[in-house]
Amino acid sequence: MKNKLKPTHYFQKDISNCGLTGLISKTGEMVEGSVIIKSITLMHDRGNGLGGGFAAYGIYPDYKDFFAMHLMYENQMALQLTEEYLEENFSIEQEEDIPTRPTPAINNPPVFKRYFAKPKQGAQSREAAELKKLTEEDVVVHHIMRINNEIEGAFVVSSGKNMGAFKGVGFPEEIAEFFRLEEYKGYIWTAHNRFPTNTPGWWGGAHPFTLLDWSIVHNGEISSYGINKRYLEMYGYLCTMLTDTEVVAYMLDLLIRKHGLTPEMASLALAAPFWDNIDRLPDDERELMTAIRQVYGSALLNGPFAILFASNEGLVGLNDRVKLRPLICAEKGDFVYMASEEAAIREICAAPDRIWAPRGGEPVIVKLNKGVI
Repeated sequence: MKNKLKPTHYFQKDISNCGLTGLISKTGEMVEGSVIIKSITLMHDRGNGLGGGFAAYGIYPDYKDFFAMHLMYENQMALQLTEEYLEENFSIEQEEDIPTRPTPAINNPPVFKRYFAKPKQGAQSREAAELKKLTEEDVVVHHIMRINNEIEGAFVVSSGKNMGAFKGVGFPEEIAEFFRLEEYKGYIWTAHNRFPTNTPGWWGGAHPFTLLDWSIVHNGEISSYGINKRYLEMYGYLCTMLTDTEVVAYMLDLLIRKHGLTPEMASLALAAPFWDNIDRLPDDERELMTAIRQVYGSALLNGPFAILFASNEGLVGLNDRVKLRPLICAEKGDFVYMASEEAAIREICAAPDRIWAPRGGEPVIVKLNKGVI
């Protein structure tokens, strides 16, 4: 009988599943954007052109005491309404267009502006009276949620101090060219090459996802998105970006900033050990891990993932508990590198002092030296 191949026999699934890379100088040495661009560009085949993005820390030293709010506008009405809202609720030290350049691969981009601002004090509205009971960061989060949820066509891309996120639809090297990222210098960089699977590829849905100075890049899928989202909504966080990664940024803000957990404890909440592993721990560790799983069960991230999350204090890499997505780390002097592929690290650090693959669920936490900030 003649061998006949069916169309399904020729099918090859593309399993690139995103690429991520990041670096940190523990001493605060400033690194040009061209370095991180070179690293993420090596992993071009891990994306499909539907999302690329970068986060950079230390890029606004002249305005380091202000919240650097990057905003994306899909239309003129969104811009007008948002700027009226910002004028009402913030004291704006400086506002400007985010510099961009014409890029052949980028068609009909949104408008991007940035505002260096602080929440206004002494407003008289009832809402303002309620907000006076909150911290400055809580007030900023409140306004971010309102803009993202209530002003159609306006989205807050990032809102931290002395940092910013730059993202959009395209391969990361195209997004870098569009935003002229080679002109920036920072002591922490992360980058992402997106291959969306079950969420749309759109400008607001590209990585990183941010809140205040938290930024997240993610490879994988958060299958616990539903319960994570509902848990966050109990604390006033609104998920509006149509992608599972958004919950990770908000979860870290909740656990670390609001609940006071260390990055180590927050990582254990997100990727807690299995119960049978907890049962084998020494008494003190078993009691601690049992408490974390019981209190923060709804914060547990299920599904395959590798994430890098950064803040003005440092950079953290974390895998899911079974390590279903790759994550490689390396050290060279005062620098630490993390990426989906070893080649992406060696592209910018040819001879690291040490290179390793962290175990599933065990965070790699790198903090800036004291005095850098």
